[in-house]
Amino acid sequence: MPLPRPRLPEPIRRLVYRAYEGALMRDIRQAPVPGHVGFIMDGNRRHAQANGQLPWEGHRLGSDTVEALVEWGREIGVRTMTLYAFSTENFQRADDEVDALMGLFATRLAELARDDRILANGVRVRVLGRTDLLPAHVQAAIGLVEHATAKHEGSRLNFCIAYGGRQEICDAMQTIIGKVERGELKREDIDETVLGQHLYTGGDDPDLIIRTGGESRLSNFLLYQAAYSELFFTDVHFPSFRKVDFLRILRSYQHRKRRFGR
Repeated sequence: MPLPRPRLPEPIRRLVYRAYEGALMRDIRQAPVPGHVGFIMDGNRRHAQANGQLPWEGHRLGSDTVEALVEWGREIGVRTMTLYAFSTENFQRADDEVDALMGLFATRLAELARDDRILANGVRVRVLGRTDLLPAHVQAAIGLVEHATAKHEGSRLNFCIAYGGRQEICDAMQTIIGKVERGELKREDIDETVLGQHLYTGGDDPDLIIRTGGESRLSNFLLYQAAYSELFFTDVHFPSFRKVDFLRILRSYQHRKRRFGR
């Protein structure tokens, strides 16, 4: 029976990690990075359970990973990041978990409204979804951060909260029908481009969608926009997702051939 490998001392492990991270970064800079990355942030509750914590502790740790992920995207040059934070179906979870999540959303969004990294780098922050379903304090925080960043023309950071891909398509169709009835749009002019422009993302489709947590499905996320997105699934729970995990996926993305049906 083979002996277990000795564990390297922590300082050496950190050095190896930084060296590997640097090598990945150099590789990635040799080719174009995805302009728009969608992220299904799954595995927060399972991470908490595995560590003997309450579910909302996993969500809090996940929110720390969000902060790091946004910085990684900015450093690498990703133009848009769309993060799936809370679906319309998630309202069916236990009241105490939903309440904890709403408090976390309100706190974090308000913090982004005065975050120097967001303001100095011209990041526009938006919340996509049926935000009228959210509590008043979350809506207030959304208004705060969207107002603070409304004129920014740098990168974009979208949070999908109270979001559903099917619901998004329904909302787009209702808007289009209203325009047709008012004579603002002709029925025969409705095509894929027009529909895409009326979605929450305004025609900005993701090049890459990443899902953590070990599941291999889209779970009602950007259903229309994901038609030609590259999909990557990882077993890593979102709170444990590291920069090297992100860089590995980006490097794999760069090695894929996107043909768009051609």
